[in-house]
Amino acid sequence: MISIRAFRAIEDIDSCKSFAEGHANVLRDYGVSKVTSSSNDWFYNPSAYVMIAENTETGETVGGIRIHIADGITRLPMEDAIAIVDTRVYDLIAKYIPIGTGELCGLWNAKSVAGYGLGSYFLMRVGISVTQQLKLPTLFALCAPHTLQISVEKGFEKETSIGNEGTFIYPKLDLVATSIIVKDTLHLPYAQPEEKRLIFELRDNPQIKRMEYGPKGSLEMTYSLDFSRNNKSVVA
Repeated sequence: MISIRAFRAIEDIDSCKSFAEGHANVLRDYGVSKVTSSSNDWFYNPSAYVMIAENTETGETVGGIRIHIADGITRLPMEDAIAIVDTRVYDLIAKYIPIGTGELCGLWNAKSVAGYGLGSYFLMRVGISVTQQLKLPTLFALCAPHTLQISVEKGFEKETSIGNEGTFIYPKLDLVATSIIVKDTLHLPYAQPEEKRLIFELRDNPQIKRMEYGPKGSLEMTYSLDFSRNNKSVVA
């Protein structure tokens, strides 16, 4: 069984370290030594929230994703990444801060669960589902080409005002990233109906167990996504 739990980064540094170690191992497998979302500064960022996946039988950390809230103090990981080639990203994020926004980042899953959709399907749904808890009506992300369509199905759309119609060479010369955004996390007007149903079910039932079905087969998943229950506090 896989358990996905949500917590504020500063409330559980040990789990943050497990997340970072697993993420770093995956990046090395792709020949990437470092990306902005893999910096460990977020351990101590009060505006960083973590969703971590663990194998309940082995205790192994098998995946994770984070949300960084744009608080006007600490830049989002995508700001540092994109500003190298396009500084317009700063104005773009600043425009959304009064509304409420953040970045879904640091998505990864271990080889032991590769092919089941843990990262691009289940963890991404989790990340979108908790936006209402964090008071984020909008949400940014950077995605790889193979996850672009999967992201669009969940309600994201391309943010074409920066880069080359939203695309960048990142995190290394032979890889491409696309900037994407959900402009209405409450209603998810562009999400496919089944994706919307699954995301809303997690939103309405943050403590739930259900069977999930991915490309390689099924996984029994337990979710514990209530930040107020898992943390001493929620939004800084």
